[in-house]
Amino acid sequence: CGLSGILAGIRLSQAGLPFTILDKNAGPGGTWWENRYPGARVDVGSHQYCYSFEPSDHWSEYYCQHSELRDYFIRVVDKYGLREHCRFETTITAVTWDDEQGRWHVEVEGPDGTSEVIDARFVVSAVGSLNLPRMPDIEGMDTFDGPSFHSARWPEDLDISDTRFALIGAGASGFQIAPTIAGEVEHLTIFQRTAQWVLPNPIYHAKVPDGETWAMRHLPFYGRWLRFMMTQPGLGSGVESFRIDPDHVDPHNQSVNAANAASRDLLLDWMHEQLADRPDLIEKVVPDYPAMGKRVLQDNGSWFQCLKRPNVELVRTGIDRIVPEGIVTVDGTLYSVDAICYATGFRHNEFVAFDMTGRGGVSLHGQWGDEPSAYLGITVPNFPNLFLCYGPGTNLAHSAGLFFHAEYQTMHAMDAIHRVLTSGARAIEVRQDVHDRYTDELVRQISSLVWAHPTIQHSHYKNPDGKVY
Repeated sequence: CGLSGILAGIRLSQAGLPFTILDKNAGPGGTWWENRYPGARVDVGSHQYCYSFEPSDHWSEYYCQHSELRDYFIRVVDKYGLREHCRFETTITAVTWDDEQGRWHVEVEGPDGTSEVIDARFVVSAVGSLNLPRMPDIEGMDTFDGPSFHSARWPEDLDISDTRFALIGAGASGFQIAPTIAGEVEHLTIFQRTAQWVLPNPIYHAKVPDGETWAMRHLPFYGRWLRFMMTQPGLGSGVESFRIDPDHVDPHNQSVNAANAASRDLLLDWMHEQLADRPDLIEKVVPDYPAMGKRVLQDNGSWFQCLKRPNVELVRTGIDRIVPEGIVTVDGTLYSVDAICYATGFRHNEFVAFDMTGRGGVSLHGQWGDEPSAYLGITVPNFPNLFLCYGPGTNLAHSAGLFFHAEYQTMHAMDAIHRVLTSGARAIEVRQDVHDRYTDELVRQISSLVWAHPTIQHSHYKNPDGKVY
């Protein structure tokens, strides 16, 4: 019941089809129900990070915070009467295709631990990719004396005032947490494995002016024009600026073509400007891989100002182990801390978190291995009447947002369901040759773009073999 599941429910309701939405959480919103850490906010403009058919004139900030996003999903669920179709705190344990009956058997476990099987003709997997915490494999994690947790499981009653706080990871989540809590804790130690490219964005924490809200509500099409102008510059420019030029030379491996080098220079200038009075930090924050090659972080200056605080330390030395009193790095230094937050990301490339068995007893995870694939990121051979939202190959790495993809993915699923029901067919399934042709071309194209650059390590776009999915 995150953004894609709610959307699928709306479209199925409008089509007059019976449906059930299953969700492991206690309420709607998916990742925005779960992520409640200090400073959690969207990094795609709010006015495009919403359904195209729902007015976007209510956002209080250009990049709104988690509580406002959660309230938005609750409001949409109630507006479209979806709550009666929802079963919250329900975990899916297995999904199996019955070829004889032409139906899916969905095994679930309810909030009281009771198991049951739900039969469904079609399954839309809208489980997302940014909701299964990825914990690091560090010796001694279970020996730490204080509270320790993943950023997506931030304890509601946690008091961090005057604590020595450790933040392991400084990607998208850690980047938001650190500036938010730095003024509350006694000391903040940030352990960062990989430096991140940072895009200057002066309105990242800005409120939407009353006049702009008024214009969206009263000037015809102004809101839609604003949404278009936030989306089109990235999508409309295509991917050529991200393509690896084999003749381009960059001794520091920070760019892949001339246009990318220009972007690199702008980002480097921003970093140097922000840290002009702290040259000791420059070397720590400058990435050693091409600009735009990983998820780019946005900043209005709060991140760099946080790093310059006297009670904040950025540690780029690797972690060796965790002991009861704190964290020991590979050089033998002990950092004594009272609490640890693992802002270490998610199990992004699993795509489907439960066991799924398709036609002929084929396991989805077995078929995929470390190379998940789906036609248009939506349909998979051997898995009839199954539609994925945010499936393999559908990351938006340079513009727009997941709402943009979700609306097209759901449209594709609804069209396929319509064809089955109106033709008297039992099932619909992508042909293997069509899937293979699409996948081969997708891999060929992505392999030539910056996100596949061999210098980029620890990217959630890549599988263990370094391929982008």
